[in-house]
Amino acid sequence: MPSRRHGIADDLRNQIATGRIKAGERLLSETQLAAQYMVSTPTLRSALAVLQREGLVEKIHGKGNFVRRPLRKITYVGGRGTLDTRTAAEAPLRLTVRITKIRARGHLTALLKVPTSSPLTEFLCLSHEGESPHSLARIYVPRDLVPAAMLGELPTCEEAAARFAVLRPPSAEVRETVSVRLPTPDEASTLRISSALAVLTITRVTADITGRVVEAALLVLPGDRADAVFITHHVIDESGTQG
Repeated sequence: MPSRRHGIADDLRNQIATGRIKAGERLLSETQLAAQYMVSTPTLRSALAVLQREGLVEKIHGKGNFVRRPLRKITYVGGRGTLDTRTAAEAPLRLTVRITKIRARGHLTALLKVPTSSPLTEFLCLSHEGESPHSLARIYVPRDLVPAAMLGELPTCEEAAARFAVLRPPSAEVRETVSVRLPTPDEASTLRISSALAVLTITRVTADITGRVVEAALLVLPGDRADAVFITHHVIDESGTQG
């Protein structure tokens, strides 16, 4: 029932736009909404899927469907490898970090230029705005380069940023590869985004002055809120000679 599905989506969209259903508010259960619109549960879910693809509604497993809050923009600043996500009026993001000892396999051996089974430390970093996931990063570092202090708990964004700075000795080269693709099922589930929403992915490889790769970072940013900015500085030689 395509027309019925779109009619329900239009009605809910209008209620969200006019503030009758507010940002962060939980919608009625799918059973209740299906009864209210006198449709089957599959038809109702199909209507909600339209709003989920538009970024208006997010489904939180075990809790229900919620109106998404206005998306905070993510600006990735190329060359510095930083995410600019704050303004003075915004609350800090909450960061969770999971640290795992792994062995290099597959693409990681090529990224870090290490033999298979080389010991690595993986930092899985997920930022949250309120209850909503915001961005995802996987950072891989040769295990012998990870200070013991890094293995403690990371309670705040500021402390995490300070500790991650320890991982980055003066670098000779930072190579960044930017691409756009559909999310993997795991990424879509982790970020609570539609599998049809493109993500901006950035692969950043940092090498020291000896050429050793000291860090490989894989960032996944939802395409509906991410920009990547790269600034090139040209050195102008003003030491011209006069004839």
